[in-house]
Amino acid sequence: MSAPESVADPSEAPRRALVREITASGALDGEPAWAEAFGAVPRHLFVPFYYRPAEQGGGHERLWGEDPDPGRRAEWLRGAYADEPLATRVRDGELISSSSQPSLMATMLAELGVRDGDNVLEIGAGTGYNAALLSHRLGDGRVTTVDLDPEITESARAHLAAAGYHPAVVTGDGARGCPERGPFDRIIATCALTTVPRAWLAQCGPGARILAPLATGLIALEVRDVGRGEGHFLASPAYFVPLRGGDRRDAEAPYTGGLPRWASRHDRFRFLLALTAGRLDPQEALALWEREHRPQRERFGITVDGEHMWAWLDDPEGPYAWALP
Repeated sequence: MSAPESVADPSEAPRRALVREITASGALDGEPAWAEAFGAVPRHLFVPFYYRPAEQGGGHERLWGEDPDPGRRAEWLRGAYADEPLATRVRDGELISSSSQPSLMATMLAELGVRDGDNVLEIGAGTGYNAALLSHRLGDGRVTTVDLDPEITESARAHLAAAGYHPAVVTGDGARGCPERGPFDRIIATCALTTVPRAWLAQCGPGARILAPLATGLIALEVRDVGRGEGHFLASPAYFVPLRGGDRRDAEAPYTGGLPRWASRHDRFRFLLALTAGRLDPQEALALWEREHRPQRERFGITVDGEHMWAWLDDPEGPYAWALP
């Protein structure tokens, strides 16, 4: 008598499909360790429910894995492995937490440049999925994730445990880092910033790398010395839930009054407006952008040097530089 067949894991096929899709996007070129991590970590355990815009009446509808309707459960599972961001917490109509688009996560993890033995700090625990990917790659003891909201850290910790991962999950102000777990070789933020907290640089040694969303872009800072870092933006646009905490400065949407419609809607030009908010008016920004041949994000960078922090185009000491908060 043959042994009974094991029950198939319904997430296996969509998980493999997600890895193929991320790989096809180019986000994992030359990164087999991250491809293996995305194939191994079950994303659906980190999004037991999520929200999407309701088809009628506005607001959001909730999809969840325990829905009594098998069709809705299948829809939830497909969505969990789609290469799309998922809204996981909505409070008073405002999105406060999400699971990022996997291909963007893959881009960020690849650009983080981790090495075996690196100690990594993640700012913004979210669902815990990103911390699980890091833990799979580096080991639990090398990963710390911080979030201000105790509800978020509690659920992230539970999701991580359900998937078999146990990194340090800390409730605290991410803008202040986590000095008791440092020093760090890599810091990655999964929330949007308006400035780079100096506490992060103080918790890194020379050669460390900080990757964070800022002004709808992704800045990759190389730490040169205590309190000094410099780097360029990546080509990828990035839109994240804002950082909440002591260093938060709410970023307003760039003012685009008086601009041609095409300019006000152009993603790269809006990036320049966000980066230079309060330093250039829209007309000045448009003139600069046209004069410099509509520069890509990668031509821009940021320097942090002690108490001074500035954004720049092409050269930190060049003619185009703007002080940051």
